[in-house]
Amino acid sequence: MEIKILRLPAVKVLSGLAKSTIYARIAAGLWPRQVGLGGCVGWPADEVAKVISAHIAGLTDGEIRSLVLRLESERKNILIEELR
Repeated sequence: MEIKILRLPAVKVLSGLAKSTIYARIAAGLWPRQVGLGGCVGWPADEVAKVISAHIAGLTDGEIRSLVLRLESERKNILIEELR
């Protein structure tokens, strides 16, 4: 499976959010946590797209928090399955 990772400048362009807003949303559970890439970080492109779509669709903060938790859980499960 191919996974595209977006660095912060690309996430800012796609979301229209400032760096401080992205990190505040991570702290609030409204944005997926970044993944480490050996000295730098990024976000899975599909997760970014799903969270942006959720905001566009007008989901509540609670619904977006649930989505973020599910995305991060799926991220771990996909990795575990691929390592087996």
